[in-house]
Formats: sequence, C-alpha cells, structure tokens
Amino acid sequence: MPFNPLEQQGIPLDRQIRNWRELDVTPFDPDHCDPYTRCRVIAMNGVEVEAIMFSHHMARHCPDPDVKRRLAEVRYVEAQQQKAVNWLLPGVSSVLETTIAYEQVAVDLTAWVARMEPDPYLRQAYRFGVLEDFDHLYRYANLYEIIEHRKAEAIVDGLTEVMPGRPTRQQHRHPADNVRDPYDRTGVDPLSRLHALTIMSTEQQTMNFYMNVGPTYMEPIARQLYQEIGLIEEEHVTHYESLVDPGESWWEQLVHHEYNECYLYHSFMEQEPDPRIRAIWELHLNMELEHLRIACELMRRHDGREPAEVLAPELPNVITFEPNKGYVRDLIADELDLTTLGAGYVRDAHERFERMQEKLNGEVAPPSDRVIDEHEEMFGRQYRLETEGEHPVAALREGR
Repeated sequence: MPFNPLEQQGIPLDRQIRNWRELDVTPFDPDHCDPYTRCRVIAMNGVEVEAIMFSHHMARHCPDPDVKRRLAEVRYVEAQQQKAVNWLLPGVSSVLETTIAYEQVAVDLTAWVARMEPDPYLRQAYRFGVLEDFDHLYRYANLYEIIEHRKAEAIVDGLTEVMPGRPTRQQHRHPADNVRDPYDRTGVDPLSRLHALTIMSTEQQTMNFYMNVGPTYMEPIARQLYQEIGLIEEEHVTHYESLVDPGESWWEQLVHHEYNECYLYHSFMEQEPDPRIRAIWELHLNMELEHLRIACELMRRHDGREPAEVLAPELPNVITFEPNKGYVRDLIADELDLTTLGAGYVRDAHERFERMQEKLNGEVAPPSDRVIDEHEEMFGRQYRLETEGEHPVAALREGR
C-alpha cells in the first residue's frame, strides 16, 4: 500500500524524549542475527549521524534564534535515535568484524541503489564506487584472518562474496577527478535525491569510523591498511556529495534529510525479521514523521514553498538489503578498468592519475598489496569467499 509520510501523523515532539532505561537497548547477538540486520543498523546509524551534523551546520549558518532552537529540539531527539541505533552493535564484536560489516553495507546497499537508480549518470557513479568497496571487503577479510584467525564468511554469511574488485592501489586518484557533476534539482527524480543522500551518509560514516579506529591497532599492517582505505573513503565522500545540487536551499535540504529518514526507517521496518529491532525501526519512523512535519513547516515559513514541490508524493519501493553477487560480477567483468577524469570516466590511465599513483605507490608497495602478501606468507593462500565459481577476471587471481 502506498505510504505518503506527508499525510501521516507522528509522535508529538514533546513526547519523544526517552529516559536512560529506554535508551539502554539490548544489542543483537552477532552469532545468531541476520547479517542484514547488522547492515541495517550500520546504515541507519550513518543516516542519523548525517542528519545530526547537517542540523549543526545549518544552525551555524542560521541567524534566527527561534529556528536554531527548533533545530536543537529535533536534533536532540535525533541524537537519542542515533545512540539507540548504534548501541545495537554488540560490544563482543571486534573492530575488524564491524569493519567487514561496514563494507558489506557499502557493497550491497550501493549495488542495490545502482540497480534502482533512474538517472544514467548517477547510476554510473554508484556502479563505479561499488567495485572499490568490494575490494576493500576483500582486503579487510585477509587482515581479519591474519589478526584474529577467523574468516569473514562468519560475518557476511555467504550473502556477499569476498574476492578482488578494482584493486585498492588503483583507487588513489587526483582529488580533482573525484568531483562529479550534480543532478539538476529542478528536474531530478525524487528517488535520485534519496539515493544520493543515503549513499553519501553511509560512506561518510565509514570515512569517520576508519579515521578513528585505525590508530587503535598495534599491528603495523592493520594501522597502515586503515590509513590507506580511510583515504579512499574520503575520496568516496567527495564523489557522492558532489552529486547533490548545491543550489538546494537549506530548507529544501532539511526536508530531504527528514524525508529520507522516514523512507529508510519504513524500508527497514518492512524487512526486519527481528521483532525487537523492528519495533525500534517503527518507533523511530513515527518520530521522524513529526520531524518531517516540523521541517515542512519551516520550509513553508522561511522558503515560501510547499515541500510537496520537491518531495515524492509517496515513498518509493522499500530500499532492500539483498545479495547482489551476479550484478557485482557483471560489473567486475565490464568496468573494472575504469578510472575518472574530470566529472567523467575513462578506461585509460591519464597524466593526473599516473602522477598520483607515482607519488603514493612509486617507491613503497601500498598496504592493500602488502596485506595480501602477509596473508599468503602466513597461510599459503589468499582469503576469498567465492560462491559462484571462478572470479570473472582471471588476471585478478593474484589480488592486485
């Protein structure tokens, strides 16, 4: 049944504050939960963090103290939501286990968005990015077995394959070539706005996570690999954030953030097999409906426009975590050798790309190569999880 969040009634804001007992959520059991439950938790945390940070940035540019207060009221509830969501992650999981789950989110969420994206230019941006996250998953899986002597299969559960994608060493580009052309806010499909905001938010979360947890490791190869992939994640945030039309007003962006949270909580509520966690998604959806109403009210008052002019009349089909193995394999076969030049994509290395490669990789092999070497030295093989036969590109058998 169609669901239009603009027509739904949420929980009044003054009833949304939770006490400590209510916020003290029980984490999921990592040994028995659906792997995509873990992915939904990670993705939703990234979206909540983006909503909080956007609200802070908007407040810093807003001269109206009444608007600042209204933003602060909503933002405090968003911060409680973020704590409840992120605290569903179990403390018994290691940082590397969470890292592998982060990359499973990046692969399967971005692949799903690429499959559903109506705009061909935006679709290509997601197709390009997913092959890089796919390779990160492979590198971290090898690191996981080196350090913890455990296999990533226990985390991804065969839903996502673990094998080389676009080699991480080839993902270091000149910063200017990470900036894409934005969509046109005057004619973009509303679904495209939601896709761009969702993937930007989850990649931003990954960037922040790696830059903070990387130096907590003692093992040199772990510290080095987090440093390298953390820099790639910064490139990815640049890549995805540049897709958003900078001509959107603060008010327009505010309603997009709130609408997107409604979309995601509704989507995850529809899919979630764990009744306890599904109840959290449902509660947060009912909170977000009120946040959206408030954002729409602010847009009418300060932007002089109806939110319905820029929002979808109803939520699109639910965003879905599901296996994308065949789709990713097709991308590996067709687009592995792509890099970027300006706002576009090319197959041949160019001067700026080669100059960047020489600066970073010219004298010392990158950590993403060395982690494979160390794994082979320790175990006599690479770690990979292929569920559908041979890798589609034989040249990648050595993981370079």
